[in-house]
Amino acid sequence: VACCFSATMLVYTGTMAVPPAYSDLGKSAKDIFNKGYGYGVLKLDVKTKSQSGVEFATSGSNNTDTGKSGGHLETKYKVKELGLSFNQKWNTDNTLTTEITMEDQLAQGLKLGLDTSFVPNTGKKSAKLKTGYKRDFVNVGCDLDFDMAGPTVHAAAVLGYEGWLAGYQLAFDTAKSKLTQNNFALGYKTGDFQLHTNVNDGIEFGGSIYQKVNSNMETAVHLAWTAGSNNTRFGIGAKYQLDKDASLSTKVNNACLVGVGYTQTLRPGVKLTLSALIDGKNVNGGGHKVGMGFELEA
Repeated sequence: VACCFSATMLVYTGTMAVPPAYSDLGKSAKDIFNKGYGYGVLKLDVKTKSQSGVEFATSGSNNTDTGKSGGHLETKYKVKELGLSFNQKWNTDNTLTTEITMEDQLAQGLKLGLDTSFVPNTGKKSAKLKTGYKRDFVNVGCDLDFDMAGPTVHAAAVLGYEGWLAGYQLAFDTAKSKLTQNNFALGYKTGDFQLHTNVNDGIEFGGSIYQKVNSNMETAVHLAWTAGSNNTRFGIGAKYQLDKDASLSTKVNNACLVGVGYTQTLRPGVKLTLSALIDGKNVNGGGHKVGMGFELEA
């Protein structure tokens, strides 16, 4: 069973607030460290939409270290009056996935979904039944992973009261009758400040602080520590909005790895991302990585 607990203060706008899903707890700090970077990869993303409302997303990438290339084609279609959405995806590993989702139909805030995947080369099949329910003060979900040996149950709940959140997540392997995760987290949030801490399986300890300094500047700090080890991992990251079309991101960790990312909107629907990872301990020795991403949307 995996459990996670998180607390965060919400900003109310005159109505009761719906807590975020468990996976979105501490998201602001995570985005500072993850978005705007893509070193070691050359990537092209193309998104289009037909007149009938079908969305197409094509992505191709090349790993500059291994030389391996890959890509995927994804289609999305929504039937708004029925609350249905269909998502199909094929990638160059020859895996076909289909996702069907229905939301706010049987009850307001209730979401039901079915994910399936199929590998033609091996005949391997898998399926996952997903459910979620959200309303004022509560956001819960339960997923069931089907397997021939026995399904795995994933469940999570996030409760909120007057701005505070408490979340719990679990995963249970029915084949082995064993809990596979046990996570706990606490946090606090105001309009421009967020604090998030977590404990995973009683072994991994972590935390993050996010601050929006002003309308152009965001910063974040994260810490991590494993029981039985004296090694504390930490990083500092920041994002600065140069103007409405350009932003600069940078981060550094205790291993002296420095990441830099630059994002430029060339025109509406055309975005360029340049990034680099520099080994601060061995600046003259090489081993640095660069990356470039190009996004087109029409």
